[in-house]
Amino acid sequence: MPQVLLLQVSPEIAADGALLQQYLSKQIKVGVNDIQHVSILKRSIDARQKAIKINLKVVIYLQGELIQEPTITLPDYPNVTNKQEVIVVGAGPAGLFAALQLIELGLRPILVERGKDVRGRRRDLKAINRDHIVNEDSNYCFGEGGAGTYSDGKLYTRSKKRGDVTRILELLVAFGATPDILVDAHPHIGTNKLPQIIQDIREKIIECGGQVLFETRVTDIVIKNNEVQGVVTQKGDTISANKLILATGHSARDIFELLDRKKVLIEAKPFALGVRAEHPQSLIDSIQYSCDYRGDHLPPAPYSIVKQVGGRGMYSFCMCPGGVIAPCATSPGEVVTNGWSPSKRDQATANSGIVIELKLEDFKPFEKFGPLAGMEFQKNIEQKAWHLAGETQRVPAQRMADFTQNKVSSSIPATSYVPGTTSVEMGQVFPGFLSQILREGFTEFGKSMKGYLTNEAILHAPESRTSSPVRIPRDGISLEHLQIKGLYPCGEGAGYAGGIISAAIDGEKCALKIAESLNL
Repeated sequence: MPQVLLLQVSPEIAADGALLQQYLSKQIKVGVNDIQHVSILKRSIDARQKAIKINLKVVIYLQGELIQEPTITLPDYPNVTNKQEVIVVGAGPAGLFAALQLIELGLRPILVERGKDVRGRRRDLKAINRDHIVNEDSNYCFGEGGAGTYSDGKLYTRSKKRGDVTRILELLVAFGATPDILVDAHPHIGTNKLPQIIQDIREKIIECGGQVLFETRVTDIVIKNNEVQGVVTQKGDTISANKLILATGHSARDIFELLDRKKVLIEAKPFALGVRAEHPQSLIDSIQYSCDYRGDHLPPAPYSIVKQVGGRGMYSFCMCPGGVIAPCATSPGEVVTNGWSPSKRDQATANSGIVIELKLEDFKPFEKFGPLAGMEFQKNIEQKAWHLAGETQRVPAQRMADFTQNKVSSSIPATSYVPGTTSVEMGQVFPGFLSQILREGFTEFGKSMKGYLTNEAILHAPESRTSSPVRIPRDGISLEHLQIKGLYPCGEGAGYAGGIISAAIDGEKCALKIAESLNL
């Protein structure tokens, strides 16, 4: 019978199949040639001690034993050409996985996306990086695949209670992702590999009879007697259906404003805001791995750090080893940062959002905007950053140690942020209380991670799109909007997810609830 073992080995052994087989043969006291096959089920790094170990969960098959590797295939999606239609607004992970789940349940999705297809987005990303031109419908946040496609594709989630994480990962593998995402503790696909996976999902939706509309921005939701009737697009077309999944993402400010104008219940939601810090990857490696040289058997080191500062949480967010900082504005006249990594995580720098928890009372200066107060707080900082950086997509920047000392940096070295940087004292970007917490927090970070607080690290501001500043409230059981029948607020933009996996799970949940309401 195959044996399952939990073990700790050196990085060299974990990376070499032959060495691992020799190690296992000694552990279970059999000859090396008696081992027919080894499957790795789980893999993680333990860097708490100077001698770094790799935690593995493996299955060992001896000669003659039946190898039972899981076969991952797509569900048997039916053709839904003539089935009842459901409008899905937004082709990010929530919208895409909602559409797939609707098909699986025998319903026809009409997927409406304001941006371009995943390949077409590239020209607009080039324009914002090179020419500082922001396309309001096609950028790092908007377009097929959503924000995660071109800003990293990290799949880690702590929220196992949200739903079946494994199902989402297996679907991604079936659509072409590396099977390693089923094994690694912090799975990652990579911005260079995600576009093809997203394209294959779209092609499956169309193949099964679903409809996908690109460059089609929703400008109105048709509501009669507090019930959804359909949507109106910027072209003046009306798409009719009495079931609508609204999965527009955390940056769809026009949708929040539309709902507010129509007196559809929404509410301000706390979120987190701060800076994106970039270090040399070699420095982070030396801190995390306690070594001068990482070697070939360890991946670029990530980090995760949390502190309580001034009664608020300050923490790393969306950390990108071997990654790049990207310009993620969604409108002209604002600067926004985020980060991403290619699948190999082979860039020379590491970056992470370093953000502070906000509270509803922080939005009081914008209370005249009602439920949009948090969004206006966010917008105000992004617009201020744009003005300070010369009214371009250059980003306000400061060396980290200089920032803690209220000192303008005399020079900013080249960073991975392609549009460029402008030396600014960060206190000009943020309200005073946020600047003070950031200064104290970086000092505390430096005590926990020796070498982290350094002028080799460059701060870029702001990191402001961590989550939606608005919640669209829904019933906890039916997942319908509390006020509008047939409206299903979904994913990050509605305030019910926090990343690719949780958004995909929420998309599936909304699709299932629609099927339940139709007695399917």
